Amino acid sequence: MISVTKLLGGPSFFGDQLRYDATSSKQTHGTKTGSGPVVVWNSTKTCNLECIHCYASARKLKFPGEMTTDEGKAMIDDLADFHVPALLMSGGEPLVRPDILELAEYATTKGIRVTFSTNGILIDDAKAKRLKEIGVTYCGISIDGTEESHERMRAKKGAYQETLKGIRACRRHDIRVGLRFTLTSQNIEDIDSIFKVVEDEGIGRLCIYHLVYSGRGAYLAGIDVPNDRKRVFMDKLIRQVDKWNAEKRDIEVMTVDNHADGPFIYLWLLENDPARAPFAYEMVMRNGGNRTGVAIGAIDSFGFVHPDQFTQHHIVGNIRERKFSEIWTDPHVSLLAGLRDRKSKLRGRCATCKWLSCCNGNFRARAEGAFSDYWESDPACYLYDSEIANVADEVACPA
Repeated sequence: MISVTKLLGGPSFFGDQLRYDATSSKQTHGTKTGSGPVVVWNSTKTCNLECIHCYASARKLKFPGEMTTDEGKAMIDDLADFHVPALLMSGGEPLVRPDILELAEYATTKGIRVTFSTNGILIDDAKAKRLKEIGVTYCGISIDGTEESHERMRAKKGAYQETLKGIRACRRHDIRVGLRFTLTSQNIEDIDSIFKVVEDEGIGRLCIYHLVYSGRGAYLAGIDVPNDRKRVFMDKLIRQVDKWNAEKRDIEVMTVDNHADGPFIYLWLLENDPARAPFAYEMVMRNGGNRTGVAIGAIDSFGFVHPDQFTQHHIVGNIRERKFSEIWTDPHVSLLAGLRDRKSKLRGRCATCKWLSCCNGNFRARAEGAFSDYWESDPACYLYDSEIANVADEVACPA
């Protein structure tokens, strides 16, 4: 995740201490020394929607064999002992799981920060009140553009207004909402409507997700935004964040799943406001780029462990057989070992890019989705060849 707000010199927020700590890029299997990774728990494969871009291929079905409540608590015990800083309850739709609030409360009593990734439809006033009571302070809720765009991608009439009701219920109970927007060529022109929702609803966080070609999204590479349009979009986003910062609005803006955004912001500042560029560069280098298999990991509803939530076809173990902490720290798990020493394995543009130390090869799931090669270059990197070449020029990295 890239904090556009932070890189542009705006205020700091909770996650910045994990992303921009001076030692973040040096960790081998966690967010900080002595701690485990942020864990995404895809707690169920069942969902009340069937979105066309779902990375988990969730369905309106009940899936047999998912983890029990007791197994969920045993997982949480291990994550707490492993000093995992945050547990993201995801799905499918996590709120269709009957015991999810019991498990969320159990995790908060163990000192784990619990957040939810949800479509928001099942959050009414009573549910929001309960979430707040058990210590959930943040919900990421997805809106895919205008009402028409959202309902087309979510495949449900009325979903937009139902999601807004969920957002408003969270806001009434002082639960911070992160509005999530997945960027595609079909909704890129809707971004102004997203900015308006953020302002009108008093939302404190906006997360722009770049499309990842996994799950049902694996078939959607054709609706990814062309790289030249990504650059125009990022210019617009930077100017919007600068406007919000100047207005002293308490809005954190993140981009997710494309670490080319960090160098782009630095290069944009170098051209448009050079005085701010050195700070942005320092933050980008501290971050260390993509942290799949290092500072983020995933467990699915059947107990299988994955390098991240987008690579569910890659299994590195199962917590029904041994603890997550043991799997994650086992040096003999080849894929995790590869991700922690990936630079020598990368191919294509990524292998020779001068930004490799701050991007870390970007998103492996997208490279694999496009080229059937986990170590190939990420096709969503929109930086020009001249911007990534390892030559001394006017936009070279500062010493």
